[in-house]
Amino acid sequence: MKLDKATIEELVVRPGKPAALDARSTASIKVDWLGATKAKKRKELAEEDLRGFVDELEASQERLWANGTHALLVVLQAMDAAGKDGTIKHVMSGVNPQGCDVTAFKQPSAEELGHDFLWRAAKALPARGRIAIFNRSYYEEVLVVRVHPELLARGGPLPGKGLAKNVWQDRYEDINAFERHLHRNGTRVVKIFLHVSKEEQKRRFLDRLDDPAKYWKFSAADLAERGHWDDYMAAYEQALTATSSAWAPWYVVPADHKYTLRALVGGIVVHSINEMDLPAPRLAPEGLETLARAKKELLAE
Repeated sequence: MKLDKATIEELVVRPGKPAALDARSTASIKVDWLGATKAKKRKELAEEDLRGFVDELEASQERLWANGTHALLVVLQAMDAAGKDGTIKHVMSGVNPQGCDVTAFKQPSAEELGHDFLWRAAKALPARGRIAIFNRSYYEEVLVVRVHPELLARGGPLPGKGLAKNVWQDRYEDINAFERHLHRNGTRVVKIFLHVSKEEQKRRFLDRLDDPAKYWKFSAADLAERGHWDDYMAAYEQALTATSSAWAPWYVVPADHKYTLRALVGGIVVHSINEMDLPAPRLAPEGLETLARAKKELLAE
């Protein structure tokens, strides 16, 4: 099972072209990827597709693991309450946890601030045969820090002269080079922006405040950051435009409807593994002989 070419092309940010977030819907895409009918509604069809992608991802992960030649890094970025945690939970539900790691990037520690901004992400990269999911990522350093530039000085004075003037472009270049290096060495990087509307974020915040079981999900800091919504949208627009590449593309997925979001993310992850074109693992003749002997020995017991 896979997403069709037209759907992938609509979701991807074409390298060298604007991300155009303000022109992208947060609720749906133009391509009728579900083909809704009177018999089945879009939500039901999307949930069916998600189950199919989960099953396909399970098989794809086994192929990735068995080959041991490539790794997959999935980067999820979004505004608060866009659905990152739920997406990871539902899309990766069929993945063998022994071959998958999830890292949530929060405020950097003192140790992390003592290194370059990519260091803490480099430590969490997947080994060959494995999948890593970044819940937020090194992109926070061109998003949150761009909205709050005073954070640039957290790790001490910036090195060199004039770096602060060009820091964002410099960081975009560093990110592109970092991701190109990963691609050349077998790690495929797929980056997904969960595109939620300000209105839907408000509804989800209120839902958390109205349900005692969800109080723990709400932080006053989330509300404070909401006040910088326009600045964040500008930062995302610039970051996605500058860093969507042939080797590490950005996908913009509408996030106002969780069933749409999860199915599309599942399809993108499956598509990314399939693009590696990994062969079914084969044993050399001597390996087959070993298996035959083992089978003969077991049957003789």
